[in-house]
Amino acid sequence: MSIDAIFSAFEQAAENPLRSGKAWKEATGMRVVGSFPMHFPGELAHAAGCLPMILQESNDPITVGHSLLQPFYCGYTRSVVDQCAKGEYDFLDAIMFGDHCVQVLGAADVVRAKLPNTRVHFYQLISSMSDPWSLGRARETFAGLNEGLEEMIGHHISDEAIRASTALFNRNRQLLRRLYDLRRSGVAKITARKMQLAVKSSMVMDKATHNALLEELVTTLEASRDKMPNGVRVYLSGHFCQAPKLGILGMIEDCGGIVVDDDLYHGTRYISTDVDEVGDPLSALAQWYLARNIKVPCPTRVDQNADWETYLLGAMEKSKAQGMIVLMAKFCEPHMYYYPEIKEAFEARGVPHLLIETEHETTALEGLRTRVESFLEMVKRQASAKAKLESAA
Repeated sequence: MSIDAIFSAFEQAAENPLRSGKAWKEATGMRVVGSFPMHFPGELAHAAGCLPMILQESNDPITVGHSLLQPFYCGYTRSVVDQCAKGEYDFLDAIMFGDHCVQVLGAADVVRAKLPNTRVHFYQLISSMSDPWSLGRARETFAGLNEGLEEMIGHHISDEAIRASTALFNRNRQLLRRLYDLRRSGVAKITARKMQLAVKSSMVMDKATHNALLEELVTTLEASRDKMPNGVRVYLSGHFCQAPKLGILGMIEDCGGIVVDDDLYHGTRYISTDVDEVGDPLSALAQWYLARNIKVPCPTRVDQNADWETYLLGAMEKSKAQGMIVLMAKFCEPHMYYYPEIKEAFEARGVPHLLIETEHETTALEGLRTRVESFLEMVKRQASAKAKLESAA
């Protein structure tokens, strides 16, 4: 397949995830398990013979859901509730709920009420990541999830099955990280839009199918000579549960920004950490859960060994980014609480950054375009002045 054909396949799944999941279920006769982001290990559902699918924010306007959640809930939670109320989740055999913010818990309560015949697994992962008991508590939670899945399918899930699923998921993460390496180094031209489609489709597609497409894509890109164009090297940060609008990503690059790295959930955050493929698989998943917060710190977790602003400064330096654009979903409380620390750290270091608040209903791209163009021009002038000072020295 050509590069364009592969990204077209990614787009079909990423932009129509529920349709993709239904088609897979009809074709295979197997179960589909939906899950909330950001910490559910899809390996367990896959080992149970199911298709794990991370529930996505819909592009459709919210209608029925307006009466079910307060308007100050984030766009993701309101969209999930809206999709549920419209019957779009009826084909799911189970849904896995997490506990990483109050709004997600509120959405979970509504989904439970609207889907009384759908199996619901609730998992409460310990949010304190560096205590002596953190690992044991995380393993207990995953063991409970595993037991719930075994009850659903009616038989034991073997350690060998979980390890096999782990290996498949690890390969997927490694291939996606290879795409990031190719983009970061400038060897391959991969736009922010295409990168998101590659990662988002991984969240909803059968992993073996997705891996086969990624293997072909990576091989083709490594052999191609279509390098990244010149522009202001930009790092994207934020957006945890939902994917940034493709229009915003395209607009940033249309204005002359070149997105070279990110810590988005539909990006590096999702693929940062592999799971150990030997030993007790549930302990390995617990280790993975804790290790992810060191690789890419999360403001919904508490860890004395990591802080987000220090990570971001280091990630920008590693990727040679010249400026950072922060994408903050409106009413995202974890991000809102933490952002002042990021702002203070970046201003203290003189690192340019721009905050853009996004929302589900409307995002006026023309107004954003003016702000982004001004920001990128400022970054270019700052970089030019710095270069002149270094040359004079």
